[in-house]
Amino acid sequence: MIHILFGASASGSLKYALRETGLNKREKIISFWDIFSTGPVWQLHEENGVKSRFEWMKKCMNDEFGEYPDYTGSFNKTFLQINSIPDGEHVTIWASDSAHEQTGLRFVVYLLKERNIDMTVINTTEEYDKLFRMKKVKYTLLHTGEIPPEKLQHIFEHGSGKFLTDHGREGYEKEWLSLAETRETLRIWRNGRIQSVPEDYYDEVIIKKAKKLHGKQKTKDFMKSARLIGEVLGHLDQYVGDTLLEYRLKRLIESGVFEFEGILEAMRFYSVRLKS
Repeated sequence: MIHILFGASASGSLKYALRETGLNKREKIISFWDIFSTGPVWQLHEENGVKSRFEWMKKCMNDEFGEYPDYTGSFNKTFLQINSIPDGEHVTIWASDSAHEQTGLRFVVYLLKERNIDMTVINTTEEYDKLFRMKKVKYTLLHTGEIPPEKLQHIFEHGSGKFLTDHGREGYEKEWLSLAETRETLRIWRNGRIQSVPEDYYDEVIIKKAKKLHGKQKTKDFMKSARLIGEVLGHLDQYVGDTLLEYRLKRLIESGVFEFEGILEAMRFYSVRLKS
Protein backbone atom coordinates (compact mmCIF):
# COMPACT_ATOMS: atom_id res chain seq x y z
CA MET A 1 0.00 0.00 0.00
CA ILE A 2 1.16 3.51 -0.82
CA HIS A 3 -0.37 6.34 1.21
CA ILE A 4 -0.54 9.90 -0.18
CA LEU A 5 -1.14 12.81 2.20
CA PHE A 6 -0.98 16.59 2.13
CA GLY A 7 1.20 18.24 4.77
CA ALA A 8 4.06 17.35 7.10
CA SER A 9 1.83 17.03 10.20
CA ALA A 10 -0.55 14.57 8.52
CA SER A 11 2.25 12.40 7.12
CA GLY A 12 4.09 12.47 10.46
CA SER A 13 0.98 11.23 12.25
CA LEU A 14 0.49 8.40 9.76
CA LYS A 15 4.15 7.38 10.11
CA TYR A 16 3.47 7.08 13.84
CA ALA A 17 0.38 4.94 13.15
CA LEU A 18 2.31 2.63 10.81
CA ARG A 19 5.10 2.19 13.37
CA GLU A 20 2.58 1.40 16.12
CA THR A 21 0.89 -1.22 13.96
CA GLY A 22 4.16 -2.71 12.68
CA LEU A 23 3.47 -1.79 9.05
CA ASN A 24 6.10 0.91 8.62
CA LYS A 25 8.43 -1.41 6.67
CA ARG A 26 5.68 -2.66 4.34
CA GLU A 27 3.77 0.51 3.50
CA LYS A 28 5.07 3.72 1.95
CA ILE A 29 4.09 7.34 2.56
CA ILE A 30 4.25 10.09 -0.07
CA SER A 31 3.47 13.62 1.08
CA PHE A 32 3.24 17.08 -0.48
CA TRP A 33 4.78 19.86 1.63
CA ASP A 34 2.35 22.41 0.32
CA ILE A 35 -1.00 24.07 0.97
CA PHE A 36 -3.16 23.64 -2.12
CA SER A 37 -5.83 26.08 -0.95
CA THR A 38 -3.38 28.91 -1.71
CA GLY A 39 -1.34 29.79 -4.77
CA PRO A 40 -2.12 29.17 -8.44
CA VAL A 41 -3.00 25.65 -9.58
CA TRP A 42 -3.36 26.72 -13.21
CA GLN A 43 -2.04 23.85 -15.38
CA LEU A 44 -0.17 22.47 -12.37
CA HIS A 45 0.06 19.05 -14.04
CA GLU A 46 2.25 20.66 -16.72
CA GLU A 47 5.74 22.16 -16.45
CA ASN A 48 4.54 25.70 -17.18
CA GLY A 49 1.93 25.44 -14.42
CA VAL A 50 4.51 24.27 -11.89
CA LYS A 51 6.74 27.21 -12.90
CA SER A 52 3.81 29.62 -12.44
CA ARG A 53 3.14 28.29 -8.93
CA PHE A 54 6.81 28.49 -7.99
CA GLU A 55 7.02 32.12 -9.13
CA TRP A 56 3.99 33.04 -7.02
CA MET A 57 5.32 31.19 -3.96
CA LYS A 58 8.69 32.90 -4.29
CA LYS A 59 6.90 36.25 -4.24
CA CYS A 60 5.01 35.29 -1.06
CA MET A 61 7.65 33.43 0.92
CA ASN A 62 10.08 35.01 3.32
CA ASP A 63 13.32 33.26 2.52
CA GLU A 64 14.99 33.94 5.84
CA PHE A 65 15.63 30.24 6.40
CA GLY A 66 15.92 29.18 2.75
CA GLU A 67 12.31 28.00 2.61
CA TYR A 68 11.89 28.55 -1.12
CA PRO A 69 14.60 26.08 -2.26
CA ASP A 70 13.24 23.55 0.27
CA TYR A 71 9.73 24.10 -1.05
CA THR A 72 10.62 23.67 -4.74
CA GLY A 73 12.85 20.67 -4.04
CA SER A 74 10.19 18.95 -1.95
CA PHE A 75 7.44 19.65 -4.50
CA ASN A 76 9.50 18.26 -7.38
CA LYS A 77 10.48 15.19 -5.36
CA THR A 78 6.86 14.40 -4.46
CA PHE A 79 5.71 15.08 -8.04
CA LEU A 80 8.32 12.59 -9.30
CA GLN A 81 7.42 10.00 -6.63
CA ILE A 82 3.76 10.04 -7.69
CA ASN A 83 4.56 9.84 -11.38
CA SER A 84 6.90 6.92 -10.64
CA ILE A 85 4.31 4.74 -8.87
CA PRO A 86 4.33 1.48 -10.85
CA ASP A 87 1.23 -0.17 -12.29
CA GLY A 88 -0.36 -2.79 -10.06
CA GLU A 89 0.06 -0.77 -6.85
CA HIS A 90 -2.76 0.23 -4.50
CA VAL A 91 -2.81 3.88 -3.45
CA THR A 92 -4.74 5.33 -0.51
CA ILE A 93 -5.26 9.11 -0.55
CA TRP A 94 -6.06 10.78 2.77
CA ALA A 95 -8.09 14.00 2.42
CA SER A 96 -10.24 16.09 4.75
CA ASP A 97 -13.13 18.30 3.69
CA SER A 98 -10.88 21.29 3.00
CA ALA A 99 -10.00 23.18 -0.16
CA HIS A 100 -6.35 22.31 0.58
CA GLU A 101 -6.73 18.52 0.59
CA GLN A 102 -9.66 18.25 -1.81
CA THR A 103 -7.64 20.20 -4.41
CA GLY A 104 -4.66 17.94 -3.72
CA LEU A 105 -6.87 14.85 -4.07
CA ARG A 106 -8.05 15.87 -7.53
CA PHE A 107 -4.50 16.77 -8.56
CA VAL A 108 -3.14 13.36 -7.53
CA VAL A 109 -5.99 11.42 -9.16
CA TYR A 110 -5.31 13.30 -12.39
CA LEU A 111 -1.56 12.60 -12.20
CA LEU A 112 -2.40 8.87 -11.96
CA LYS A 113 -4.95 8.88 -14.81
CA GLU A 114 -4.95 5.98 -17.28
CA ARG A 115 -2.70 4.00 -14.92
CA ASN A 116 -3.43 0.47 -13.74
CA ILE A 117 -3.45 1.54 -10.10
CA ASP A 118 -6.24 0.91 -7.60
CA MET A 119 -7.18 3.96 -5.53
CA THR A 120 -8.96 4.35 -2.21
CA VAL A 121 -9.88 7.69 -0.61
CA ILE A 122 -10.16 8.10 3.16
CA ASN A 123 -12.18 11.20 4.02
CA THR A 124 -10.62 12.11 7.36
CA THR A 125 -13.34 14.65 8.22
CA GLU A 126 -16.05 12.00 7.90
CA GLU A 127 -14.03 9.32 9.70
CA TYR A 128 -13.08 11.66 12.56
CA ASP A 129 -16.70 12.70 13.01
CA LYS A 130 -17.89 9.11 12.92
CA LEU A 131 -15.32 7.74 15.37
CA PHE A 132 -14.83 10.67 17.77
CA ARG A 133 -18.04 12.71 17.70
CA MET A 134 -18.80 14.15 21.13
CA LYS A 135 -22.28 15.20 22.17
CA LYS A 136 -22.69 18.92 22.88
CA VAL A 137 -19.19 19.65 21.49
CA LYS A 138 -18.96 20.89 17.91
CA TYR A 139 -15.47 20.57 16.50
CA THR A 140 -14.70 21.36 12.86
CA LEU A 141 -11.59 19.68 11.51
CA LEU A 142 -9.73 22.12 9.25
CA HIS A 143 -7.23 19.60 7.84
CA THR A 144 -5.87 16.10 8.49
CA GLY A 145 -2.78 17.51 10.21
CA GLU A 146 -4.97 18.60 13.14
CA ILE A 147 -5.74 14.97 14.03
CA PRO A 148 -3.51 13.71 16.89
CA PRO A 149 -1.32 10.71 15.92
CA GLU A 150 -3.14 8.25 18.19
CA LYS A 151 -6.51 9.23 16.71
CA LEU A 152 -5.19 8.95 13.16
CA GLN A 153 -3.96 5.49 14.12
CA HIS A 154 -7.49 4.65 15.26
CA ILE A 155 -8.86 5.86 11.90
CA PHE A 156 -6.21 3.77 10.13
CA GLU A 157 -7.22 0.66 12.08
CA HIS A 158 -10.98 1.12 12.32
CA GLY A 159 -11.99 3.62 9.63
CA SER A 160 -13.19 2.86 6.15
CA GLY A 161 -12.09 4.22 2.81
CA LYS A 162 -13.99 4.56 -0.44
CA PHE A 163 -12.66 2.60 -3.40
CA LEU A 164 -12.56 4.79 -6.50
CA THR A 165 -14.38 3.29 -9.47
CA ASP A 166 -13.50 4.29 -13.04
CA HIS A 167 -16.49 6.63 -12.95
CA GLY A 168 -15.31 8.19 -9.68
CA ARG A 169 -11.81 8.69 -11.04
CA GLU A 170 -13.13 10.31 -14.21
CA GLY A 171 -15.19 12.71 -12.10
CA TYR A 172 -12.15 13.82 -10.10
CA GLU A 173 -10.07 14.12 -13.29
CA LYS A 174 -12.67 16.39 -14.90
CA GLU A 175 -12.91 18.50 -11.75
CA TRP A 176 -9.14 18.85 -11.74
CA LEU A 177 -9.11 20.04 -15.36
CA SER A 178 -11.70 22.68 -14.43
CA LEU A 179 -9.59 23.81 -11.46
CA ALA A 180 -6.49 23.84 -13.65
CA GLU A 181 -8.14 26.45 -15.89
CA THR A 182 -8.61 28.91 -13.01
CA ARG A 183 -6.22 31.78 -12.35
CA GLU A 184 -7.26 32.59 -8.76
CA THR A 185 -4.71 32.11 -6.00
CA LEU A 186 -7.09 31.28 -3.14
CA ARG A 187 -9.66 28.51 -2.72
CA ILE A 188 -12.16 27.74 0.05
CA TRP A 189 -14.41 24.75 0.81
CA ARG A 190 -18.11 25.64 0.83
CA ASN A 191 -21.19 23.42 0.59
CA GLY A 192 -19.14 20.38 -0.37
CA ARG A 193 -17.32 22.16 -3.21
CA ILE A 194 -14.02 23.89 -3.90
CA GLN A 195 -14.65 27.57 -4.62
CA SER A 196 -12.08 29.95 -6.07
CA VAL A 197 -12.15 33.38 -4.42
CA PRO A 198 -10.17 36.64 -4.84
CA GLU A 199 -6.75 36.84 -3.21
CA ASP A 200 -7.93 39.69 -0.93
CA TYR A 201 -10.80 37.56 0.43
CA TYR A 202 -9.45 37.71 4.01
CA ASP A 203 -8.24 41.33 4.02
CA GLU A 204 -11.28 42.55 5.94
CA VAL A 205 -10.75 39.78 8.52
CA ILE A 206 -7.15 40.94 9.02
CA ILE A 207 -8.31 44.55 9.50
CA LYS A 208 -11.14 43.52 11.86
CA LYS A 209 -8.78 41.45 14.05
CA ALA A 210 -6.29 44.33 14.15
CA LYS A 211 -9.06 46.65 15.39
CA LYS A 212 -9.93 44.09 18.07
CA LEU A 213 -6.32 43.86 19.26
CA HIS A 214 -5.99 47.65 19.23
CA GLY A 215 -9.10 47.78 21.41
CA LYS A 216 -7.25 45.83 24.11
CA GLN A 217 -4.38 48.36 24.18
CA LYS A 218 -4.31 51.44 26.38
CA THR A 219 -3.17 53.47 23.38
CA LYS A 220 -3.22 52.45 19.75
CA ASP A 221 0.27 50.99 19.47
CA PHE A 222 2.23 48.64 17.22
CA MET A 223 1.58 44.91 17.59
CA LYS A 224 3.76 42.01 16.49
CA SER A 225 2.73 40.91 13.00
CA ALA A 226 2.90 37.27 14.15
CA ARG A 227 0.36 38.06 16.90
CA LEU A 228 -2.07 39.53 14.38
CA ILE A 229 -1.67 36.69 11.89
CA GLY A 230 -2.03 34.14 14.68
CA GLU A 231 -5.27 35.83 15.78
CA VAL A 232 -6.63 35.62 12.22
CA LEU A 233 -5.58 31.99 11.77
CA GLY A 234 -7.20 31.02 15.06
CA HIS A 235 -10.62 32.25 13.92
CA LEU A 236 -10.76 31.09 10.29
CA ASP A 237 -13.03 28.23 9.31
CA GLN A 238 -10.67 27.38 6.43
CA TYR A 239 -7.09 26.12 6.23
CA VAL A 240 -4.92 28.61 4.35
CA GLY A 241 -1.69 28.81 6.36
CA ASP A 242 0.23 31.89 7.45
CA THR A 243 2.21 32.48 4.21
CA LEU A 244 -0.80 33.87 2.33
CA LEU A 245 -1.99 35.93 5.31
CA GLU A 246 1.40 37.56 5.79
CA TYR A 247 1.59 38.25 2.06
CA ARG A 248 -1.78 40.00 2.24
CA LEU A 249 -0.71 41.93 5.36
CA LYS A 250 2.27 43.26 3.40
CA ARG A 251 -0.05 44.27 0.55
CA LEU A 252 -2.18 46.16 3.08
CA ILE A 253 0.98 47.90 4.31
CA GLU A 254 1.82 48.84 0.70
CA SER A 255 -1.69 50.21 0.15
CA GLY A 256 -1.49 52.37 3.27
CA VAL A 257 -4.01 50.52 5.45
CA PHE A 258 -1.29 49.53 7.95
CA GLU A 259 2.00 51.11 8.94
CA PHE A 260 4.94 49.13 10.27
CA GLU A 261 8.14 49.38 12.24
CA GLY A 262 11.08 47.02 11.87
CA ILE A 263 12.20 44.98 8.88
CA LEU A 264 9.73 43.16 6.61
CA GLU A 265 12.09 40.24 6.22
CA ALA A 266 10.21 37.87 8.53
CA MET A 267 7.20 38.05 10.84
CA ARG A 268 9.32 38.22 13.99
CA PHE A 269 11.18 41.28 12.71
CA TYR A 270 8.32 43.76 12.35
CA SER A 271 5.21 45.11 14.03
CA VAL A 272 2.14 46.76 12.53
CA ARG A 273 -0.73 49.06 13.41
CA LEU A 274 -3.71 50.40 11.53
CA LYS A 275 -3.25 53.91 10.22
CA SER A 276 -5.52 56.49 11.82
